[in-house]
Amino acid sequence: MIEEQIKKANIEAMKNKDSVARAFYSVLLNKILLEKIAKGNREQMLPDADLANLLQKTIKELAEEKENYQKVNNTEEVAKLERQMEIASTYLPKQLSKDEIKAVIMGLEDRSIPSVMKHFKANYNGQVDMRLVQEVLRSL
Repeated sequence: MIEEQIKKANIEAMKNKDSVARAFYSVLLNKILLEKIAKGNREQMLPDADLANLLQKTIKELAEEKENYQKVNNTEEVAKLERQMEIASTYLPKQLSKDEIKAVIMGLEDRSIPSVMKHFKANYNGQVDMRLVQEVLRSL
C-alpha cells in the first residue's frame, strides 16, 4: 500500500538527514492523518485511490506555491518545491494519456458529461485528472 511506502520513505529521509524530503513527508503524513480522522477511523489504512487523490491535490498546492516563489525569483524555494512535487508523483499510479481517455470515452454507450465523469470517477479514480477528461470530452 502507498501509505506504508510513504512511512518507510519518511524514515529513510530522517536517516539520510534529507530535510526537503523529510519536510514533505511530514506534511503528507499529517494530511493522511487528517483524512483518516475525517473518515472516522484513524487506525485503518487509507485506500490507495484516496491517497492518490490526496497526492494529486498536494501536487497542485505545491505547483501554486511554486508559481508564487517564481514571481519573487526565489530559486532556492522553487527547487525545493520541484523536488517535493517529484517525490509526490512517484507514488501516483500511471496517469492515463489523452488518447487513452479518448479511447475509453469512445467505448462508452452514453457519452453525456455526467455519465462519462461518473464512469471515470468510479473506474479510474486516481489514474486520471478529471479536468483532462472534461477537456477531451468537450473536444469530441
